[in-house]
Order: sequence, then C-alpha cells, then structure tokens
Amino acid sequence: MDPMDLATWAGGALLVVGAVGALYRIVRGPSLLDRAVATDVLLVVFSGMLVLEMAVHRHTHHVVLVVLAAAVGFVGSVTVARFAEDRRPDHSFEDQARVPGTTDVPGGEEGR
Repeated sequence: MDPMDLATWAGGALLVVGAVGALYRIVRGPSLLDRAVATDVLLVVFSGMLVLEMAVHRHTHHVVLVVLAAAVGFVGSVTVARFAEDRRPDHSFEDQARVPGTTDVPGGEEGR
C-alpha cells in the first residue's frame, strides 16, 4: 500500500465519521441552529469527498461543484442566522434586570 492509498483511506474514513456525526446532529439536534450547523458540516463533508475524488483520479472536473457548495453553504448560514435573529425577543437582559422606578445612575438620583 503506497502513501497515496493510505492517505485516501484515512481521508475517506475521517469524512465518513464527520458525515455520521453531522447526520446524528441533524436528526437529534435540540435546536434549529444545531441542525443548521450540522447541515453546513455535511455540506463541507460532501465538498471534501469531491476534493478527495479529484485528488485520487487526478482531475479537476468537480471544482465548480465545490465552489457552488461553498456558496450555497454561506448563503444558507447567513439566511438561518438572520431567521434565528428575527425570532429572538426584543427585550434585552438589561431591560429585564432593571427595577421600575430606579435610575440608571449608580447610587441613586442624578442630582447627587
């Protein structure tokens, strides 16, 4: 077994482990953001498999697919992040911690 075969098998095994972990998180992930991150990881694993295949067969036919997958992953991540930001409540932690009838100045009234 030459070093290229060893690197191919090792890379393939790592990509399979990453894909299984990502699929587990997509199915089980407790939140939308966990599932979104796992989907991004799965897209990166897919891109890695294409790159590994190109390295083994010594061609560049799938470069466009790898670049397209990166662009789709970026747009998808930004979209999910904006959607998750819109779902957050409007009240910040400071607004919830403020006691009604008090001032923002430490020590009491502003005139002191």
